Amino acid sequence: MAKLVYDKTGRLLFTKEMKKDYTILIPMMAKIHFNIIKNVFIHYGYKAVLLETDGPEIAQVGLKYVHNDTCYPAILVIGQLIHALQSGKYDVNKTALMITQTGGGCRASNYIHLLRKALVKAGYENVPVVSLNMSGLEKNSGFKLTVPMLRRVAAGGLYGDLIMSLDNQVKPYEIHQGDSAALIEKWTEQLTEVLASGHGFTRKEIAMYLDLIAEDFSKIPVRKTPKVKVGIVGEIYVKYSNLGNNNLEQFLYDQGCEINVPGILGFAMFKVDNRLEDYQLYGGSRAKYMIVRKLMNYLKELEAMLIESQLKFGFQAVSKYEHTKSLVKNIVGYGSKMGEGWLLTAEMLELAEVGFPNIICTQPFGCLPNHINGKGMIRQIKRVSEKANIVAIDYDPGAPRVNQENRIKLMLAVARENLKNEENKTAGNPDQKKPTKKAVVKAVKK
Repeated sequence: MAKLVYDKTGRLLFTKEMKKDYTILIPMMAKIHFNIIKNVFIHYGYKAVLLETDGPEIAQVGLKYVHNDTCYPAILVIGQLIHALQSGKYDVNKTALMITQTGGGCRASNYIHLLRKALVKAGYENVPVVSLNMSGLEKNSGFKLTVPMLRRVAAGGLYGDLIMSLDNQVKPYEIHQGDSAALIEKWTEQLTEVLASGHGFTRKEIAMYLDLIAEDFSKIPVRKTPKVKVGIVGEIYVKYSNLGNNNLEQFLYDQGCEINVPGILGFAMFKVDNRLEDYQLYGGSRAKYMIVRKLMNYLKELEAMLIESQLKFGFQAVSKYEHTKSLVKNIVGYGSKMGEGWLLTAEMLELAEVGFPNIICTQPFGCLPNHINGKGMIRQIKRVSEKANIVAIDYDPGAPRVNQENRIKLMLAVARENLKNEENKTAGNPDQKKPTKKAVVKAVKK
């Protein structure tokens, strides 16, 4: 057993000695992305495990060790990690936990402190916690984010965005069910091997592999039929996590919908751009500003390659970040950047613009930034985009799943009526009325 080392504040450190035989548990969020990134950590000698456990017991474990007024993602993430420690699958004397630490004003910055407090309560005070951050908030001698590692992580995240987008565009229409899922598995394994071999993260190689992935998905036999198109936005964890949103994507797929989930790259660009905005507003180090601007330019290059590959093989591409940002001008100030900030409003406007006017805004109950920039902006969005059909869904341990799904079904009933009207107009029958409340309720009961 490795010697336990503490810093001056009493924080248990993850040391170089621990790297050799400790298993690092990582909570799940975006499955495709995280599987690729986890494999990057494994390539660098870490024994990393991505937790895929779900079910109501996760929230119950979280509630046992985290106050119920705490943000829902914290309850689930901490619950999933402690549930894993209690499962007996891992030697708790040789196990560490990993959690992100943003450093911003959102409560997510404090998840790591809540986790350590919960570990003490649960009797796991000897389990070290590794902070995954790029701000130098916490450092551990046994875990370091090097430039080569970060380049692989960035490439892995970009590949994840592309695969997620292509899967969402192909899966609802595939003739042979399971074709898209098989390609996800194939490319997760192949990209893991490529990145481990020292390739796949230069600009030229990224462009090549993006094209190869898009080309592969374009070969899946599909049968295009009219479907309700639904966009998913919201707080980043419940937006991507099946555990956080009660498997929302599968629910919508079972309802016969095509979904669109904006990628993680846009969120990353938003976070980097905020640093540039801060410099413009408040000043600061010119040297840091130049480094951040260089990083932003790099992300823009990745975005351009992502868009080009999708369009080249006949898929719908994401909008450029700069365009998405412009959509909220005179609607939300760019200083509203806590959590998902103005990006949440912008993504809803973008989805409506590109043909996904039916939108589910997922938000943890009591998440102030999301209630302001999500639910609070619905009226403004509808003023700009008349076709916008938005429902805000709160996710919380006390929120019954059936209530959430019934509210979504009401939104889908309106969406189906609107789709039917559009089809009739195309067929030369423009005299269609908007769906009445009675018609919507009748459709839901069916």
